[in-house]
Amino acid sequence: MKKISIVTACFNEEENIEELHRQVKLLFESMPQYTYEHIFIDNCSMDATAARLRIIAEGNQNVKVILNARNFGHIRSPYHALLNAKGDAVISLVADFQDPPEIIRDFLARWEDGYKIVIGIKESSEESTAMFAVRRLYYGIIGRLSDIEMIPNFTGFGLYDQQVIEILRTMDDPYPYFRGMIADIGLPRAEIPYRQPQRKRGITKNNFFTLYDIAMLGITNHSRVPLRLATMAGFSLSVVSLLVAVVYLVAKLIWWDFFQAGTAPILIGMFFFSSVQLFFIGLLGEYVGSIHTQILHRPLVVEKERINFD
Repeated sequence: MKKISIVTACFNEEENIEELHRQVKLLFESMPQYTYEHIFIDNCSMDATAARLRIIAEGNQNVKVILNARNFGHIRSPYHALLNAKGDAVISLVADFQDPPEIIRDFLARWEDGYKIVIGIKESSEESTAMFAVRRLYYGIIGRLSDIEMIPNFTGFGLYDQQVIEILRTMDDPYPYFRGMIADIGLPRAEIPYRQPQRKRGITKNNFFTLYDIAMLGITNHSRVPLRLATMAGFSLSVVSLLVAVVYLVAKLIWWDFFQAGTAPILIGMFFFSSVQLFFIGLLGEYVGSIHTQILHRPLVVEKERINFD
């Protein structure tokens, strides 16, 4: 029998994990041709998530739990759990039900057809129209900037054959942009469109900084275009500055007694070029920070405890 691994990352999800466990269990009870393991990785939750996971694991040996020593962030923790999955296929499933569990059937059907990668494509969403538009704009921008063909409206929700997981292990990335890595692997994939529902219970743990982090990670890991834009912008602005200087010089020579440069153009020019410099210095800092993270090569997470992995 083929074994399927379901991987769910948690942080303060006490209101959702029991229902998610129940739905996944019922799903696989209706598919006796598969065995399964459901790996929950708790990112040092501050509510009763860990306690409830212990109770769930006591009643179901198919449930495995990793408890992190501290909060290692929304990027490293779920990726660590994926690499620890041993099933013939591994499915990433969030705890808040924004990844509909019922689509797992479709994933498995396409996997049985021979696809090593089967992913969900969020073609619509019940979130606010403005937020969905911003996300689509980001996918469009990174698709144009990236050195590889990125997958628009792909959040990471999908099925990955163990062969794909082995490839991810060899990449050995301490701070991965998972969506880009799947696109970079390049194996044939099947795409399942779905409508993303609203979070079932609780509040989202994402904020501006977490969204900014993953957005910049996608750019710095898969594109050198911003760095080249900085070079071209510097050259272009230097040419413009030279032309403006020549025009001012000629104007002053022709209308010596009447032409006054004034301080306004000088101040505006100083503020403009200073802001451009700060922008590109910050952009360069993002790339340096990404390199720094890779060089440190710290572990994805430090585990405090494992449950049912025996």
